Amino acid sequence: MSSARSASEVPPPDRPAGSRLGRRNDPDRRDRIIDACLGVLSREGVAGTSHRKVAAEAGVPLGAMTYYFDSMDELLLAAFTRFAQTISARFEQRMATATDAAAAREAVIAIILEDVFNDDRELVLSHELYTLAARRPAYRSITTAWMKRSRTALERHFDPATARVLDALIEGLTIHRALDSQPGDSRDVELAVTRIVME
Repeated sequence: MSSARSASEVPPPDRPAGSRLGRRNDPDRRDRIIDACLGVLSREGVAGTSHRKVAAEAGVPLGAMTYYFDSMDELLLAAFTRFAQTISARFEQRMATATDAAAAREAVIAIILEDVFNDDRELVLSHELYTLAARRPAYRSITTAWMKRSRTALERHFDPATARVLDALIEGLTIHRALDSQPGDSRDVELAVTRIVME
């Protein structure tokens, strides 16, 4: 018996042993799949999202999907985690720019008016995540971590009790403003935030 390995046993030059074809030449594929999943979710919702639609959106072979994600649930968890982290980072950046109490109050107002749910895509993704989190603990851990980061950012400038109330106000006002067919008055937001932080 020959000691030489057969051609089928030797990995091609551009494919290291233990890897799948194309992975080395496409290192960003997993990230593209996650971003594509968020795109599909924003248009189709969780119920309308499938491996096939995400693969088409990402421009990857359908068979590649299960290499990176064993199930649709695993992909959804990765996608919603990325979404929540993106919103949290934006929130933290805004609060980090505040240098005093007045600037912190203005930062909270800006978060409501400009940062959270600043387009329909983010609004839809948020509510898809909320629906899953209401039913399933794995997704609730994402929203819990999201709220914790928001409150921690607020606590740079406000006491914990005020930070908790402000966090709830931010969430509620942004949803109301996003879903109301009539544009809200920014002065109402300023008044609400001022009443909480000045008490």
